[in-house]
Amino acid sequence: MKNLLLVGILGVAMSVSCSTVKTAKTAQTDRVEFLKLKGDWEVTSIDYDKNFKVKPFDEGADAKCFVGSHWRLIPNNYSGSYTLSGGGACPSVIQPIKFEVVNGTEFKFKKLLEGSKAKAVTEGYSLNLISQTTDSFSLEQNVPSGSDNVKIVYNFARTGMK
Repeated sequence: MKNLLLVGILGVAMSVSCSTVKTAKTAQTDRVEFLKLKGDWEVTSIDYDKNFKVKPFDEGADAKCFVGSHWRLIPNNYSGSYTLSGGGACPSVIQPIKFEVVNGTEFKFKKLLEGSKAKAVTEGYSLNLISQTTDSFSLEQNVPSGSDNVKIVYNFARTGMK
């Protein structure tokens, strides 16, 4: 009976330790993806079906306003910002964000409004990380439009700080 109890305890200990190792490896993989995104980036182009009017991230600005936008991603505290330089019909915007990479393929971020804490912000945006090199990456967002989804691809190029 004691041997059966000992085998049961060892079995539970082994399954918990294996689970912890798997979680640690996933967290380590996500951390590597964070570090690859560290730095300053520019949106070089946005690809989508031009038959739809697209206003990304609830800024009230057309998608073309995001081309040339500057994104700073700081992974050690999961913060950053994006900046629209304005001009023409495009607004001038500096938007602080909190972001994360989930499972190495999902880029999530939420906008931080002035005076708000990240914990208090419950809604945000989820995009798929569809390609990545040292100096570029692409994010894909599916936005509902009526009965269809519009696929938007944001292409980024590194502009500084690795």
